[in-house]
Amino acid sequence: MTLARRLVAEALGTALLLAMVVGSAAMAHRLAGGNAAIALFANSAASAGGLLALILAFGAISGAHFNPVVTLSEAWQGGMKRSEALPYAVAQFLGAFAGVAAAHAMFGEPVFSAATQARTGVAQWWSEFVATFGLIFVISGCARNRPAITPFAVAAYILSAYWFTASSSFANPALTLARAATDTVAGIRLEDVSSYVAAQMLGAIAATVLVTWLHSPAKTLDGIPQASHPANP
Repeated sequence: MTLARRLVAEALGTALLLAMVVGSAAMAHRLAGGNAAIALFANSAASAGGLLALILAFGAISGAHFNPVVTLSEAWQGGMKRSEALPYAVAQFLGAFAGVAAAHAMFGEPVFSAATQARTGVAQWWSEFVATFGLIFVISGCARNRPAITPFAVAAYILSAYWFTASSSFANPALTLARAATDTVAGIRLEDVSSYVAAQMLGAIAATVLVTWLHSPAKTLDGIPQASHPANP
């Protein structure tokens, strides 16, 4: 698959993901009648279900990263050429903003609008670290042991992380920055973006280091490398 086709897949997939996240948040906010739990359930279910569909649709083309920290982790672990990481990230950021614009068009909002939703504080930053750490760990661990179930595991993790993190699990720098361009319930103030992204990057680095160490080949007494886990049946 050519790089150009993979970049288009990453941009389109990320755009559809953002349209799902922002659009479902807007719809849930309108229909939930002020019930925050129902709104979060609707938003999380739509986002996780949509993400599963997108990974299944685009995985064979680009790997379905849709997330710069996933791309950086893959490049670090040798899953893709390091020279392709930056083009992937650019495609993801462009796609993310296109997705916000698409969601706004569906709900009669301006193409872009500055977010006013405050998302800051140690609890929020720690939540983003944990959410991103877990996401990278799930992707990397499943890709090594049970690659066929990776899309389902990722979707299940995202659904869970919406609920167990105080930040509702952004875990994606492209998604985070693009959501600064929506003044809907899904938004995040621009001044809060850098802290979120820093926490996400640290979480991704920690997870990549740990999962690489855990799955590194073990050496026997005679120096012959062995797998660090038994072969799957």
